[in-house]
Amino acid sequence: MAKLGMGSSADFDVDSEEEETDAGMIAIGPRPQTARSMAGREEKEGRPGSSTSKYSIPGMDLDDLEDFCMKPAPQGYTVKCRVSRDNKGIDRHSYPTYYMHYERDDGKKIFILAGRKRKRSKTSNYLISVDATDLSRDGESYIGKLRSNMMGTKFTVYDGGLKLGSTGINADRSNLREELVAICYETNVLGFKGPRKMTVVIPGMNITHERVRFKPNHERETILTRWQNRNMENLIELSNKTPVWNEETQSYVLNFRGRVTQASVKNFQIVHQSDPEYIVMQFGRVEDNVFTVDYNYPLNAVQAFAVALSSFDSKLACE
Repeated sequence: MAKLGMGSSADFDVDSEEEETDAGMIAIGPRPQTARSMAGREEKEGRPGSSTSKYSIPGMDLDDLEDFCMKPAPQGYTVKCRVSRDNKGIDRHSYPTYYMHYERDDGKKIFILAGRKRKRSKTSNYLISVDATDLSRDGESYIGKLRSNMMGTKFTVYDGGLKLGSTGINADRSNLREELVAICYETNVLGFKGPRKMTVVIPGMNITHERVRFKPNHERETILTRWQNRNMENLIELSNKTPVWNEETQSYVLNFRGRVTQASVKNFQIVHQSDPEYIVMQFGRVEDNVFTVDYNYPLNAVQAFAVALSSFDSKLACE
């Protein structure tokens, strides 16, 4: 298998399944020159309703974005997406907007999610919406929020429900906000330039393959607290796959099967320790402001997008 390290380059088509299989390993470290410039290959964007049965995802409806984004990926199917970062403008460098598009088999991109960091917030706080033009907390398209701790090392993702203690919560607490995922970053002995340790904790799935609902009534019931206390009932713990040291390139590498073309400390693959060859999610750079996000069951689009946003924001994920 050809290998793409920190100082080497390759020439391959990332849209070819055969060449994806033979594509090289990508370094986890300082970004080298791109494997091949993808300028001019921007795919045409499609509207959610423009998908046809030929390009649809089994058992999922792209016409209902909110439902689509909350449903786990079908078993045996990889949902391939791209996240683009818009940091142009007066305040976009500090508060960029991120857009997630589903990549159809015909190359057309379909918008599914947008997220932007909120201003005047004590901790990092991202709003997530199914409408690229409406990123307000009170908007009808608001679907979730990513919030970090003060250190920028732990993140929790919520749906659009109400915070515990808010006015307007139903007697049965049906509109209480739900926790969707928790993400934790840790340093390593090699410092920021070496592989990071990343843990992703999500609610488990029931016998009908639906997500177990987590609506904590107390801090001790949150996903983060339960994970820290090793109370893992109905929780799934995932972690980043350990990169392999490559003597030839003198770098840590992962095999992204051609879906990632630039080395970056942000590149990662998420796996379960019981089956490290099953990639639950992978994320990596393909251009300066474009990243691949591919996810599999049991993740859904909001969870995958939020994990990607945390990687951009984490104080331990900086290049």
